[in-house]
Amino acid sequence: MLRLTWVQPEDLLGHELHQALEDGRDAHTIATRWKTAGGSEAPPRAGASPHRPSPYLRQLAEDLLDELAELPSPLAEDEPTDLVAILPSCGQSRLPQRLKGLGGPPGGTGGRWGSPRPAPTQAALEAAWLGRAVGCLLGKPVEKLPLQAIRDLARSTANWPLSTYFTAQGVPPPLLSQHPWNRRSAATSLAENINGMPEDDDLNYPLLNLLLLQRHGRNFTTTDVAKLWLDELPAGRTFTAERIAYRNLLSGIEPPHTARHRNPFREWIGALIRADVHGWTNPGDPTAAAAQAHRDATLTHTANGVYAAMFTAAVIATAATGGHDVHTCLRTGLTVVPPRSRLAKAVTHAIQLAEAHAHTDFDTVVDELHTTHKGTHWVHAIPNTALIAAALTHANGDFTGSICRAVSGGWDTDSNGATAGSIAGLLAGDPSALPDRWTAPLRNRLATSVAGFDGTGFDTLAHLTWSLTRSLTHREASRP
Repeated sequence: MLRLTWVQPEDLLGHELHQALEDGRDAHTIATRWKTAGGSEAPPRAGASPHRPSPYLRQLAEDLLDELAELPSPLAEDEPTDLVAILPSCGQSRLPQRLKGLGGPPGGTGGRWGSPRPAPTQAALEAAWLGRAVGCLLGKPVEKLPLQAIRDLARSTANWPLSTYFTAQGVPPPLLSQHPWNRRSAATSLAENINGMPEDDDLNYPLLNLLLLQRHGRNFTTTDVAKLWLDELPAGRTFTAERIAYRNLLSGIEPPHTARHRNPFREWIGALIRADVHGWTNPGDPTAAAAQAHRDATLTHTANGVYAAMFTAAVIATAATGGHDVHTCLRTGLTVVPPRSRLAKAVTHAIQLAEAHAHTDFDTVVDELHTTHKGTHWVHAIPNTALIAAALTHANGDFTGSICRAVSGGWDTDSNGATAGSIAGLLAGDPSALPDRWTAPLRNRLATSVAGFDGTGFDTLAHLTWSLTRSLTHREASRP
């Protein structure tokens, strides 16, 4: 029996009921109907429940998903998804001239860009690519594990506070039996097994966005993103909101409705992990980076899921100039997020918490974050973005400190490590600034199913990104 993850209606309904709790919709009646009919809770960590339901229960799940979609959210005014509503809520009275034509329907026509912007150095971009890979690789073996399991596994090998890759060597068998490594990742991401960077969606999406900008430039549309995915991204390499949107595309649903139709994962972390290239290619222009990330994100996400991508792109665009510390970058990231949104409040709280405990153990910060976000799914954008911001703040942007704090905080460990590593690597400015114990095992080699990139070196990816940024800037500056 094939129980494909992240698409089963009976599982989606449980996740949508949780989403309703998050965004304030009154779903009590629908939840009661589902429970009375014999429906179950959503799987807390796995992507699919183990057993196929009756045809009646599956049809009921689909009907209730559509009913839930009709319920109004009291947070809608404070948490818009359209760019033309997001930017004014952030204090911008109108859409900047360079973004006009890009803030309408995500599938619409692109607009024009303004003055040339300096590109980050090729060395800084290589450090960012390497940092993304290292942070992702550090988090892969413990993805999905509970926080205490991560701590116990690391402590059992004298690797706590976390300071290097996880290893199975020396872990007591009873502990491994109780908390096994991520089954898909252990063979390629434990210290004794690393031989190059294994494939991961946290690296696949930046590769796809290089292709996106090569083919369409900065004025791409959300429909361009959709077409690229259908051409270049294997469906089996998508997860959560991306898999739902892909399914919706194949069903004839067009963007931006792909992000909303029976998609309970629309505020999860998937859009955030696609944001790096939008920041790298808009150095010094966080609003433009955020707008670019918005057009990408709205294929799959809404509201806080979109804000997480915009925040990350703006942070990276600020860091790409080489002239700001991590604290300035994070503050700038918040300027593109609606201030009354749950994401803005969570990130602000996380930064303040990290500052208040600047001279104490980061575990204290993590424990408080887990208490604050108790009950939120481990892949949700809000707690994970908050953790990334806290980790970068507490580590003062230091590379090792940032990735180790991000991963040691649990939740979506590989994605958090990847984004923290990308930002901290970019701030470091050069691959030589990253310790060899992190980068040497990667052997300057990346595995991927994105055609044309398998086996590519991080120096090559940096050159492609650097050349693309210069080319885009020159092309747009030359327009009359």
